[in-house]
Amino acid sequence: MHFGEFVRRRHAAGALVVQPRMGFADPALMRAGLVATRGAAATTVGTITLDSFTRLGDPASATRALREGTELNGYPILSHALSATRRVLAGVHDGEFPVQVRHGSARPQDITRATVAAGLHATEGGPVSYCLPYGRTPLTEAVRNWRECCELLLGAAGEPHLETFGGCMMGQLCPPSQLVAISVLEAMFFQRHGIRSVSVSYAQQTHPAQDREAVAALRRLCAELLLGTDWHVVIYAYMGRFPRTADGARNLLARAAELAVSTGAQRLIVKTVAEAERIPTIAENVAALEHAAAAADRAFGTLAAGTLAGGIGAAEPDGGQVYREARALVDAVLDCAPDIGNALVRAFARGLLDIPYCLHPANAGRARGRLDADGRLGWADIGALPLAGVVGEIRGRTVSSSSFLSSLSYVRDTYDTAALTTGTLPALSAGHLVQTAERGDEHD
Repeated sequence: MHFGEFVRRRHAAGALVVQPRMGFADPALMRAGLVATRGAAATTVGTITLDSFTRLGDPASATRALREGTELNGYPILSHALSATRRVLAGVHDGEFPVQVRHGSARPQDITRATVAAGLHATEGGPVSYCLPYGRTPLTEAVRNWRECCELLLGAAGEPHLETFGGCMMGQLCPPSQLVAISVLEAMFFQRHGIRSVSVSYAQQTHPAQDREAVAALRRLCAELLLGTDWHVVIYAYMGRFPRTADGARNLLARAAELAVSTGAQRLIVKTVAEAERIPTIAENVAALEHAAAAADRAFGTLAAGTLAGGIGAAEPDGGQVYREARALVDAVLDCAPDIGNALVRAFARGLLDIPYCLHPANAGRARGRLDADGRLGWADIGALPLAGVVGEIRGRTVSSSSFLSSLSYVRDTYDTAALTTGTLPALSAGHLVQTAERGDEHD
């Protein structure tokens, strides 16, 4: 049973598949992490997250770090012998416990070769999402590299699965419509280069109802544009500054699980109580998996009554404003060129895609996101984005340095404050959000 099929079957059976972002340099520790993930009281898939040196195409530095005993932040798959990686997986990875390699590279060919040689067929990334936020690799090169990645996956035995990271661009302060658009466009890129099993990502943002609309928009666009492809939705727990209190972190993760259940998403990438401080231990990863699974089970139990905890009620089921903006972005990109890779390159060159606060040379850098008064992520400046007439009035909206910094912290501060004062999930109402933004860095 391949990765996509496993997730589909478990979801059909009424379970949310939960997954860690786990990676350790030592093969024995990496194996122990996979074993513990498989044994967690949850429906899980495994992860091998690679280190930064490998991600950046510098395996020599990873090898040197191993030799010198320097700590790495992931598994250096190109520095370990293939036999070592196969021993990590032996007796753990199978049809009942698929494993995904996560890496973050704009040059994924060698990583992909090592992945398939080890007997794995699931990975993630994309020509945009693993290029613009992470370095200065030219977008044209990243598109070519990811085309080759698709070819390498298709040339191996087994059914490959690719997950787009497009729904997580910059982690925060990118309005949901652009996250949805890039996620769908990268999935279309994979599809048009032969990949038949994909997942589309969306990272939990700042406003529960808007997140629900965003996932509805994502699902609607996939149904319209990914015909003949096996696809599922994966939600990421908030990718910005995570709460520093254990209760705040657990509450925010529970909200992510509720978002996944309430929107019909099939998989959730978790974060742990240690996210704000350091790389999590195996035990902390397992605790996060089990906490998310328990929150999902509670959400499944109350979904029929429409009373999910924390007030996540009905949102526009057709995706509402998020869909209208995302559809305009997708259509504008597809009009740029018949080949979707060339279309992505031209769209960024023309500013038709423009990631707020992203410094990559391919990015126009004119668009700006901001928190609106009701706590939704909106546009302060659309630059050349094809959204005129789609978004509302934005003149007079500005993002000062102080409001930018407070926006980066307000989800963390909201959940930490709620945990410290009441121990309950924050309501994330408009008034609460405004108060938090005004409070700024009071808790730093």
